Amino acid sequence: MKTDTMEPAGVAGASSQTAGFGLPPGAGPGAARAASPGRSADPLASGAAPVATPPATPGSAHAHALAAADERRITGIRARAVNVPLEYPVRTGVGVVATAPLVLIDLQVGELTGHAYVFTYTPLALASTRAMVQALGEAICGRPAAPFDIDRHLAGRLRLLGRGGIAGMACAGLDMALWDALARQQRLPLATLLGGCPRPLPAYDSHSMDGEALALERAARAVDAGFRAIKTKIGYATLAEDCRVVGALRRRIGDDVQLMVDYNQSLSVPEAARRLRALREFDPAWVEEPTLQEDYAGHARLRAAAELPIQMGENWCGVEEMQGALEAGACDLAMPDAMKIGGVTGWLKAATLAERHGLPVSSHIFQEVSAHLLAVTPTAHWLERMDLAAPILARPLAFRDGMAQPGEEPGSGVDWNEEAVGRYLA
Repeated sequence: MKTDTMEPAGVAGASSQTAGFGLPPGAGPGAARAASPGRSADPLASGAAPVATPPATPGSAHAHALAAADERRITGIRARAVNVPLEYPVRTGVGVVATAPLVLIDLQVGELTGHAYVFTYTPLALASTRAMVQALGEAICGRPAAPFDIDRHLAGRLRLLGRGGIAGMACAGLDMALWDALARQQRLPLATLLGGCPRPLPAYDSHSMDGEALALERAARAVDAGFRAIKTKIGYATLAEDCRVVGALRRRIGDDVQLMVDYNQSLSVPEAARRLRALREFDPAWVEEPTLQEDYAGHARLRAAAELPIQMGENWCGVEEMQGALEAGACDLAMPDAMKIGGVTGWLKAATLAERHGLPVSSHIFQEVSAHLLAVTPTAHWLERMDLAAPILARPLAFRDGMAQPGEEPGSGVDWNEEAVGRYLA
């Protein structure tokens, strides 16, 4: 029985990370037009006799219209997996991320290419995520480059499978690459295409569960670089150790620099309540994900009892999960992740929801595209500086005096350093 699943449409696209990319075999621009919405690719599908379409005369208005239509269609996809070194391993209360496993996405629209990446957290997920990006990308080749329409189309294709996990990551990566391509077509920074302007944004330097000595060293370096906010991950074996590290950091950076703490979902609700009470004396700007992120009721109880701002959102998979958390009163602050929330299209919905609830919005990793998204977010708060992709980018996002400095070049600021990409291919 044949089912409506995404089959790789070309051997080269499905099996090679370095091959060129384009429409699946036999699906050139003419085929893309024939398969467009409202026009069947099969002239006999309606039961009518086939009607031959005369070729467009070169230079005619019809030829120009066809050329313009092709420039607005998705014409190719390439997905590559890399495993990038990190300056510091990301140590958390629930495990260690030793490298940055990324899937790099090149989505061709007309003659231009948009770029994006997704972060798989573990190298174990690289091959499957790359395959999903490639397959879904081939499924949208030939369609108009319209992000909201593509979002609806992929939602329909994935209705039975669902858009969580790797499928959702792949959809979001394609969405980010599509918006990047559209901004490049208009020769505009992404923020400008979305109706805003690139501007300096306050950033916090995001650190790990480093132990006291390294935590103090990194904090001093961040303050010297001009950062006015620092985040550290905690969730050590004992409350005493949490307090020792946080207390030492507070003494080192003083009261004028904000200090955030992140438990990465590592505590039960009762244990989180006990630890949050003890943290009050250190005046954290927020406590992030003290318990399981899907436990909205638990977060709401902690929020009511702790008298500290509760931050969450990096694990909301889609705006529907964000809405559930906000309706439960689970947090004071919101931190959508550009990938998990659904790319640029998903972020725009999340920003509207946060504005309606009056919640400040910070970003989670993906700092290049997030700098543009926060520029059009009404309740923008902080940009997280955690540089996962810098080793393979042509121009990493710049920071000066604790502020992110997005550039004025067209797109989202993501361009590959191909020599480095070649070194880290996985």
